[in-house]
Amino acid sequence: MARTGARELVDDTARAIIEQLQEDGRRPYATIGQAVGLSEAAVRQRVQKLVDHGVMQVVAVTDPMQLGFARQAMIALSVTGDVEEVAETLSKLDEVDYLVITAGSFDILAEVVVADDEHLLQLVNRRIRTIPGVTRTESFLYLRLMKQTYNWGAKES
Repeated sequence: MARTGARELVDDTARAIIEQLQEDGRRPYATIGQAVGLSEAAVRQRVQKLVDHGVMQVVAVTDPMQLGFARQAMIALSVTGDVEEVAETLSKLDEVDYLVITAGSFDILAEVVVADDEHLLQLVNRRIRTIPGVTRTESFLYLRLMKQTYNWGAKES
């Protein structure tokens, strides 16, 4: 995923295309073209360039609860040694859906989606805490998801 030159691709027209896709990721390119003043082919090319340069992804967003995953949690990790190496190992776990290296009280935050509390226990105890360099974990269980958006960046601040 090449990011070089990606900022140059995000002009007002690209932002308008992104906003259209954020409203409905299945919206036809012809409809988007009418809304932003481009042909269907031009929209298709612009979207492909945005995807190729890592500016955006077009994906299906699922509700884990509807798919049988009853527990979500954020796991904060303290690490000794190479934080990036630990993060790389964590990124390979299927249950991890969001992973960031942070500054502050913890070195890494990992959001996980699991089937149930037993699955969470096994993940934390047998797979995460055994990663070399992990010195401490703290789990924050999600009781209710109040807001989740994916519409950053379409409109300029």
